[in-house]
Amino acid sequence: GFAHKEHWNNLIGHAWSLYNEGKSLQLVAKCPSESINISQVLRLIHVGLLCVQRHPEDRPTMTSVIVMMGSEGPLPSPKEPGFYVGKTTQDTTQSSSSCGTCSNNELSITVLNGR
Repeated sequence: GFAHKEHWNNLIGHAWSLYNEGKSLQLVAKCPSESINISQVLRLIHVGLLCVQRHPEDRPTMTSVIVMMGSEGPLPSPKEPGFYVGKTTQDTTQSSSSCGTCSNNELSITVLNGR
């Protein structure tokens, strides 16, 4: 697992936080030799957030995604992503040596052999 006192979010959670703060462009790496179409980048981030909404029925179909990416019309507002783990009070009070909300996932593998 990954635990860091300043980085408590995954990429989707980070993108969601930046989107809500109006700072989505911070997701884009700065490449001095290439120019980017800012409105297109913001649109792609927005569509990406629509695709990871918590409830599958809220997510667009692939056909809709293609249409949204190729057009310039208004987009629906994305809802909270399904893989977003927001920062809780417990997360802010835990010590850096503990894992707080971490869980141990156990895995068992069974190999079947024919007779």
